[in-house]
Amino acid sequence: MGAIITLSLLAILILYLGLFKAKKTLLPVSILGLAVAAGFSIIQWNSSAVPLYNGMVLFDHFSLVFTLLMIGITVFILLLSKDYFDIVGEHIAEYYALILFSLTGGLIIVSFYNLSMLFIGIEIMSVALYILAGIRKSDYSSNEASLKYFLMGAFSTGFLLFGIALIYGASGSFGLAEIQAYVQTSSAAISPLFYTGVILFIIGLGFKIGAAPFHFWVPDVYDGSPILITTFMSTAVKVAAIAAFLRLFWFCFEPLSEFWTPVLSIMSIVTLFIGNITALMQQSFKRMLTYSSVSHVGYMLFAILSLGGESANAILIYVGAYSLSTIVAFGGLIAVKRASGSEQFEAFNGLAKRNPYLSFLITVAMLSLAGIPLTAGFVGKFMMFSAALNNYHLILVIIAVLNAAIGIYYYFRVIVAMYFKPVDREVIELNFNYKVALTIATILTICFGLYPALVTNIV
Repeated sequence: MGAIITLSLLAILILYLGLFKAKKTLLPVSILGLAVAAGFSIIQWNSSAVPLYNGMVLFDHFSLVFTLLMIGITVFILLLSKDYFDIVGEHIAEYYALILFSLTGGLIIVSFYNLSMLFIGIEIMSVALYILAGIRKSDYSSNEASLKYFLMGAFSTGFLLFGIALIYGASGSFGLAEIQAYVQTSSAAISPLFYTGVILFIIGLGFKIGAAPFHFWVPDVYDGSPILITTFMSTAVKVAAIAAFLRLFWFCFEPLSEFWTPVLSIMSIVTLFIGNITALMQQSFKRMLTYSSVSHVGYMLFAILSLGGESANAILIYVGAYSLSTIVAFGGLIAVKRASGSEQFEAFNGLAKRNPYLSFLITVAMLSLAGIPLTAGFVGKFMMFSAALNNYHLILVIIAVLNAAIGIYYYFRVIVAMYFKPVDREVIELNFNYKVALTIATILTICFGLYPALVTNIV
């Protein structure tokens, strides 16, 4: 609980620093506060996992490791923010505070032990994101992104709340332990209300993670938001949502897997095809990453379809590898767009000639997102496929492999543009924080690809 309290107080402190025009202190204070929050989680690692506050939250290894991952992702994103927020807006403190408030909601989501806490966490995280998506008030695309995100978010929350109400009506409790006991003791006579609630949960959480056919808000929201906010939404926010999805279905709904597995299997297949085929047709690098993030949700659903001891570790490695590569990819896009003013693939033409280091970082990110061996992305896909095969989802794995081959094509378009389309261009200068963030993320991507034992059996 120390991490959640620390981040809440940190966000308020950042607002006061902005009020007193202490702009130069915002980044170091934010990083220091995140380090303190991570320290609380590390200290709690060896403590007994006992539900707190009348069974509302549970800080076990599952929640703590996802907490640390989300804090680490946010540190990388804030390191990329130096000079970025100065360009896109005047009120810099609000950016930092809203990101921290959203992260606080994410930490509540991964630690929930009661459905009411899941709802509270989602709302805290989402409301801050609605504002961040439209924070560029003079940009019509940003305004459109905020409006669409708000409308679709409210719509999906309705499904989620209706599902919570039906599950409460059937089981008599919001607590996960009580719901689990109801499912186990009443497996032969589960109320139809409960089954309906499970379906509504799939719809509501499907919206939150951007799974097809509930993904239609993702392209315009991700594309219209500031790039750094898109990076946060496609990494930390997605990590929180998929972790909540896994916790709920693993802890409560596993005995009913024969009921919901066909639904999630179809959702996974549709998500893979829509995400990859649509990404294949994009001319904008940012929009390609947006649709590829949809396709990665299809792979993430494998962990829920293959519930077991390997699921939590597999999803942790996959989302960690995906997040590191996505941060580097969007970071490279920010640098290229700042120099060229364009987000198109053509903006990367000839980048390697004058900017070999930046090109190398982007190349590693693309290889990892494509799942090429010796990168963390390959380890993540391998563990996902292994978990699915262990649960006899052979056809699903075959479809996923075909989609991975499609992904290789559009990820390699960027590499081809950088190395094989010579264009005389200027050197892109990167500040120190930028180099540190992208370099460390790339080193971790390579290290976890070369030494996968470093990240196995953590949860």
